Amino acid sequence: MKIEVITPDTTVFEGEITSVRVPGSKGSFQVLKDHAPIISTLGNGPVMIVESNGKPTTINIEGGVIEVKKNRIILLIEKVIKTQ
Repeated sequence: MKIEVITPDTTVFEGEITSVRVPGSKGSFQVLKDHAPIISTLGNGPVMIVESNGKPTTINIEGGVIEVKKNRIILLIEKVIKTQ
């Protein structure tokens, strides 16, 4: 799957991943390969990405929107607090 994590100012993360867990506004959820199309609002909390090589990456965010369609994920984030 491909993912882009974007703020109004910059692209925070872009690459091939195996999974991502996001803080949905109604609770966290995970996106894996072949996930059904979805658009959802995001709350505050960690976005946990597992890259294709198995490397974990965590990005703490303050709100945003996620779109998943045809194994392509776009996160439009209001603000990034800290990236690990």
